[in-house]
Amino acid sequence: MLNRQNYSAHEALVRSARRKPQLWRLGLGLVLIYLISFALSSIVLPLLAALFPGVWLQGLRDGSTPGAMLVLLGGFLFITVGVALCARLLQDRSFLSVVGHPRPLVRQFIRVSLYLLALGIALSLLPPYDMGEPLQPNLEPGLWLSLLPVSLLVVLIQTSAEEIVFRGYIQQGLAARFKSPAVWILGPSALFALGHYLPAEAGENALLITLWAGVFGCMMADLTARAGTLGPAIAVHFFNNVTALLVFASPTSLYGLSLYLMPYEMSDGAALRPWLAVDFAMMLVTWLTARLAIRR
Repeated sequence: MLNRQNYSAHEALVRSARRKPQLWRLGLGLVLIYLISFALSSIVLPLLAALFPGVWLQGLRDGSTPGAMLVLLGGFLFITVGVALCARLLQDRSFLSVVGHPRPLVRQFIRVSLYLLALGIALSLLPPYDMGEPLQPNLEPGLWLSLLPVSLLVVLIQTSAEEIVFRGYIQQGLAARFKSPAVWILGPSALFALGHYLPAEAGENALLITLWAGVFGCMMADLTARAGTLGPAIAVHFFNNVTALLVFASPTSLYGLSLYLMPYEMSDGAALRPWLAVDFAMMLVTWLTARLAIRR
């Protein structure tokens, strides 16, 4: 996978970062992105709470209500704003230089999305049709459908922001300084994995979920380097999170917009571990499908 000859398209993303490739700029940028996001959240959240008081506020800790999930996921927009500001201020880069040229980005996003949609339909027709235990209803179907357009929008905001930070800002910053793909693929993926290490929620499954996130990060880095835009990685991440947040969510947290709840907690090692293996296999299939979609 780490073959530099396959990554010539990545140069379109890295070229502008090479003008100011110092690592201190990258490190300072990450700190400022966090501070900008935190500052904007600190302004907007109290404002929303004052304008729209209600029970949705109780779900901000675990994402257990629709309103809380909309706010939590929509708040990732502040991260994207932080990246745009830091790229300009510290590296004299435009936001488009981080995400890729709009035309191929949109074209690749749509193409990969269509391939993944076809894959999802095909897999939905295959057994097994459950997880060994009945799925638990969560939102009433009518409410779920009425929220679906805005739910899809905030999931797109959330997944785009993560890809912009990890496969955009960090990956390109490292690639501007180091030639080896091992550095700029594995480095951001390790940070992405650490962000998914949640021992309090996942218990004995925490390390496996962290490993899953690390491998997922490597695959998204590979897609980005092959495509020359963030479009394919955003599409794969979007489809993954739509399934995990809007269709079959974990009953542990972040289930406020989900139609169903999985029958197992994230910490249930005996029950969930076999399905983590299935999830690994699905991740591999979706990655290969996306690679097929962007072949020229």
